[in-house]
Amino acid sequence: MKLVWLRNDLRLADNPALRHACAGDEQVAALFIIPPTQWRQHKMAPIRQRFMLAQVDELGRELAALGILLHLLRVETFAEVPAVLADLCREQGVTQLYANQAIEIDEQRRDHAVSAVLAELAVSCHWFNGCCVLPPGRVLTGSGEMFKVFTPFSRAWLKALDEDGFVIHRAPARRGEPLPWLPLAERDFVDAALGELTADPRWPVGEAEASRRLNDFLEQAVLDYGETRDFPAIAGTSVLSPYLAAGIISPRQCVAALQQRLGYRPQSKAQPGFVWLNELIWREFYRHLLVLIPTLSMNRPFKPETAALPWSWDPDAFAAWCEGRTGYPIVDAAMRCLNTTGWMHNRLRMIVASFLTKDLHIHWRLGEDYFMSRLIDGDLAANNGGWQWAAGTGADAAPYFRVFNPTTQGQRFDPQGEFIRTWVSELADLPAAYLHQPHDWLRLKGRHDYPAPMVDHAVARVRAIEMFRALEK
Repeated sequence: MKLVWLRNDLRLADNPALRHACAGDEQVAALFIIPPTQWRQHKMAPIRQRFMLAQVDELGRELAALGILLHLLRVETFAEVPAVLADLCREQGVTQLYANQAIEIDEQRRDHAVSAVLAELAVSCHWFNGCCVLPPGRVLTGSGEMFKVFTPFSRAWLKALDEDGFVIHRAPARRGEPLPWLPLAERDFVDAALGELTADPRWPVGEAEASRRLNDFLEQAVLDYGETRDFPAIAGTSVLSPYLAAGIISPRQCVAALQQRLGYRPQSKAQPGFVWLNELIWREFYRHLLVLIPTLSMNRPFKPETAALPWSWDPDAFAAWCEGRTGYPIVDAAMRCLNTTGWMHNRLRMIVASFLTKDLHIHWRLGEDYFMSRLIDGDLAANNGGWQWAAGTGADAAPYFRVFNPTTQGQRFDPQGEFIRTWVSELADLPAAYLHQPHDWLRLKGRHDYPAPMVDHAVARVRAIEMFRALEK
């Protein structure tokens, strides 16, 4: 028997491991392992856990309809995986294991341990690239090193894609009579540790939903993406990140659909569609970095010298940021949106990350962990890359003297305050002219229902610059 081990690749279509396992006439089964304690150690948000488990339920039904049984195993941590997987292989007569490669260091160590244990059972392991358009290690400098700056990586990535091309794997055909499927909620191992298994209705699961979102975006918004993507009150982004993070849709499918929509693959900013493609390349950049520089998975900065920066760990200031009580409307609206929906617009992620690190001078690791604990699209590579970019410690990071002004960012990207009014109820009735700097107006009205600014941005900016300059010296 062949066994397909599913992880962050919860789809039928364009799943290389599943497709290769289904080649030939041998019996095929699938596996998903649920490790609640490991998920908590990795700060995985409860909303993301529910989203993934709801998709596992959906995928289990779809596989059963194809005659493929999805086994579910529960462990607490990755350390238990090799033994329980070996037991399953012995029980089911598995001779070959198929899986798409993981990119995070703990997951890679787990997979190496699995390979070693299964080798003793004469079970051969087959690993595939299922999480990137181009596999990590394919896009390197002329001297064989990983690019440390995005723009040359992007050019080399486009060149490599032209040379290599890519294939979209079809979903497997039915392999036998349909099988019964017992929903997760009715399984014996479901308990309080897994929490509520029903997905948030704002985030329906399923490959059909992911495809619908992708197609709607390509038909309605991709051509204007460069102009609209920074405005959180406008539906100008694809909102596909949760589906990419869980592997419900693949980045190859996104690139292929973009090419089909445009009739070509854009190569420069002058061509419509390139700005969105470039965002997919940013995703690839951070994932390639995570594989080739494992210390990024270990809470270490990309720039080693920045480990000496005198970051603050002030718990009260951090709590105010987490709860949206900073006194800066765009920051507070963004954080309250995150806490309620499990998602945050990318422009807002940059604004709040800059505020935490450059205005409050709080260590980026606290912000990175908080995002992972709340985001439905929590992805280590993208989240770490974004936080280190904002903090000035990462690859291709924002220069240390680039400090976002939260007030002007709000004025520029939420000019009428539509987004702020939605999430900061205390300011919903303010005139637009006062919304981004509301405190004088509130004082005149005798109102004290919105917090004063935590810091003076101009003073905090100078302090942030001094921190980095002292490091240089």
